[in-house]
Amino acid sequence: MTVGSVTVPADALVWRFSRSSGPGGQHVNTSDTRVSLSLDVAGCGPLGEVRRRRALERLRGRLVDGVLTVTVQTHRSQVRNRAEARERMESLLAEATAPPARGRRATRPGRRAEQRRLDAKRRRGDVKRSRSRPPLD
Repeated sequence: MTVGSVTVPADALVWRFSRSSGPGGQHVNTSDTRVSLSLDVAGCGPLGEVRRRRALERLRGRLVDGVLTVTVQTHRSQVRNRAEARERMESLLAEATAPPARGRRATRPGRRAEQRRLDAKRRRGDVKRSRSRPPLD
């Protein structure tokens, strides 16, 4: 499985199969089509220290003892569920190990933008002033 530029070896993945619920008729009672794919993120050496730390922090709510598990039972076929589980695991890890986005560089509004804002405020004030009663001079 490839996550970004890192390849996670197949022996680091743990596959489990069980009977799936949902449609499938009699087939669903006899076939182990539900797929659970697990990866020990905390002990996965190929990820590297920085990516592993990032993934552990970002996936904190999904991990159980440092292990990320993806379960799929949407298809009637084990092969299709396996493929989808692998895709989900790859996308989760890619998202979790991606470098953080660059921070926003603070900039000031341009002179023309500031002038437009002040003109709009002045016009709005004039409209409100024209709606009020005239002074009693």
